[in-house]
Amino acid sequence: MGDVAEIGVFGGSGFYSLLQDVREIKVDTPYGAPSDSFFLAEVGGRSVAFLPRHGRRHTIPPHGVPYRANVWAMRALGVKAIISPCAAGSLQREVAPGDFVVCDQFVDRTRGRADTFFDGPIVSHVSSAEIYDPTLRAIAIDVIREHGIPVHERGTVVVIQGPRFSTKAESKWFSDAGWEVINMTQYPEAYLCRELGMAVVNISLITDYDAGVIEGTEVVNALSVLEVFEKNASRIQKVVLDMITRFPADLDSLGARDALAATRGDGHVISAFDIRLFETGL
Repeated sequence: MGDVAEIGVFGGSGFYSLLQDVREIKVDTPYGAPSDSFFLAEVGGRSVAFLPRHGRRHTIPPHGVPYRANVWAMRALGVKAIISPCAAGSLQREVAPGDFVVCDQFVDRTRGRADTFFDGPIVSHVSSAEIYDPTLRAIAIDVIREHGIPVHERGTVVVIQGPRFSTKAESKWFSDAGWEVINMTQYPEAYLCRELGMAVVNISLITDYDAGVIEGTEVVNALSVLEVFEKNASRIQKVVLDMITRFPADLDSLGARDALAATRGDGHVISAFDIRLFETGL
């Protein structure tokens, strides 16, 4: 296997530590260095690239993750579909710590993050109405169920800036809006995948009730989050590796590349020539 992959996973060493013939490579990008080296391996005959989102020693905070470099590098390796698991808090009582949520929407509450590849001269507005791929979401739901893990088939994740947790007032605001999940990394990561024509699926691992706004729950802290996340670690590793073996043989059939046929700012449709210019270096 050369330095190419068809499926990408944003996750730590746990995902590839038990695999054979894992190769570590570095990928340069026009947006600086990614969070870490990439780790390439085969899973069920599929070529997979793993990247620790926060670095292998978790030294990069959510607001400091080089999202554009990470996503660009995945695309440069040939990746067409991304699995993007993350630790997250719950905003609703029925979404309990230990549950998995396969989100179908996000709400962006971050600020100042570099969140597009279309800085000019090519200008485009890629739709994010259905940000998470429905085919990959269905696969995730089936696999999670088969592993006996409580799963919520859809949910909205509100993405906050971090590294601080929400105040009780903020958490109540998000909860009253009806959103289910809160996290610090899904934006702009998921949207950037869409901008480069890669299908993306999220699995949110619920570690806590956010800010303790739900009566009878404790206020979230980093130690309690880590404890629950560590319990979930082996479960999400098995789920992700099983998912990879069930991805469609033809990842182009997911239609993620069609997102680049969006309308430009001048009212024209992005042409194949535009895309080739945009992908120079990929």
